[in-house]
Amino acid sequence: MMDLHALRQFVVVARLEHLSRAAGELRVAQPSLSRTIARLEDELGAPLFDRAGRLRLNDAGRAFLRHVERSLGELDAGRRAVAAITGGGSGSVRLASETFLTLTGPLGAFKRAHPGVEVDLHQMAAEEMASRLRAREVDLCVASQPVPPEDLTAVRLMDEEVWVVAPLGHPLAGRTSVTVAELADEPFVTTRTGHWQRRLLDRLFAGHGLAPAKIVCEGDEPSATAILVAAGLGIGLIPDMARRSATRVPVAWIAVDSPDCRRTLTLLRHADSTPAGAAHLMHEAFTGWDWTAGPV
Repeated sequence: MMDLHALRQFVVVARLEHLSRAAGELRVAQPSLSRTIARLEDELGAPLFDRAGRLRLNDAGRAFLRHVERSLGELDAGRRAVAAITGGGSGSVRLASETFLTLTGPLGAFKRAHPGVEVDLHQMAAEEMASRLRAREVDLCVASQPVPPEDLTAVRLMDEEVWVVAPLGHPLAGRTSVTVAELADEPFVTTRTGHWQRRLLDRLFAGHGLAPAKIVCEGDEPSATAILVAAGLGIGLIPDMARRSATRVPVAWIAVDSPDCRRTLTLLRHADSTPAGAAHLMHEAFTGWDWTAGPV
């Protein structure tokens, strides 16, 4: 009989396609993880990975993964549903997002309405969020950029303008709008590859036939961009929600003359399962939130 612990480890190895990184995430020794995968393959009577060069999930592995994810997802959903019933509205929900500054308002309201619910937050890039959601390792994701819809159901929460921000003494600071071409030689403060601001910046420059933007500073937390811009390191792309925040930093806000310079916030869940228990409560809270009110 297959071990649930081994199946959960297989899901992580399948997602990362790298034994040492999977062992690090699972906090187990790599030789032990290798033996677990080998025993699973022996039990199935077929290899799940191609091992010529880099570890790659093969056709049998992909087929098995779909069934494992579905089974583990249903077990987790059942566990949380029981906890919600027996715990008088408690339980837990696992939420992933690229940034949590956007979510402070609805998260605070959710915790006030459901103090017994344990909220487990995970910050990561959109590609990893989608992978974790498909692997049933998180219940809900909030994405600030397009995510491939395969196996996922998305609800649009908000669509907003994205501005260029510049230091107050910058030559662009007195402008009301600017074209993308006028930004070609400017130094940019942005997030690392994979985060939504970086992908938006790359799409804008590529869509206007420009060479990639000059990046002088990149980081993991989008909310730090405006602070670094205010310090004079460069210019950056910031969503309208931050402009309406009471905690906004002193920078110049300049409209970008391009219809594509926008952010669409979406709430994602796995298409094969309906949110239950605490995940259902959070799904309802987020879809019913007034996202035009700002982050705080």
